Amino acid sequence: MEETQSQGSGSSTYADDLIGAAIFDLSGLPKEYFTTHESSDVSWVQTIFQALGLQSLLMSSLKLDGFRHAVIHGADYQAVVVRQKNRYTALLTQRTPEALSESFIQWSQEFEPTILRSHPRFSAM
Repeated sequence: MEETQSQGSGSSTYADDLIGAAIFDLSGLPKEYFTTHESSDVSWVQTIFQALGLQSLLMSSLKLDGFRHAVIHGADYQAVVVRQKNRYTALLTQRTPEALSESFIQWSQEFEPTILRSHPRFSAM
C-alpha cells in the first residue's frame, strides 16, 4: 500500500484514507469485503450493490457506454465505485466530497483491492 499521490501542497497516501473496500464481479454481485475497526458495518455494500444494478439497467436501457466511476455519499463516508478490467471495486473513505479529486479517482481505478487481504488494518469478510 505504498501508492501515494500529490494533493495540493502536500502528499497523501490515499490507501491510508480507506476504511473499507468491496469487490464485485462485472454483473454487480459482491464477492469480497474488507473492513477496518473504523467501519465494521458493511451495510454500505448493499447500497453499492443496488447502485450497480441501477447502473446496469440504465446503461442497457439507454444504450450508454463508458462507465468510469460513481460516488455514493453516506452520512459518514463516501464510496467511490470504479470499473476495473474484471470487476467493480468500491472503496469506502471518510474523505469529504471536495477531497475526492480526479487524482483520487484515477488512483482508485488502478488500485488492487486484493492486497488488503494481507494488510494489518483490514479484515476480509
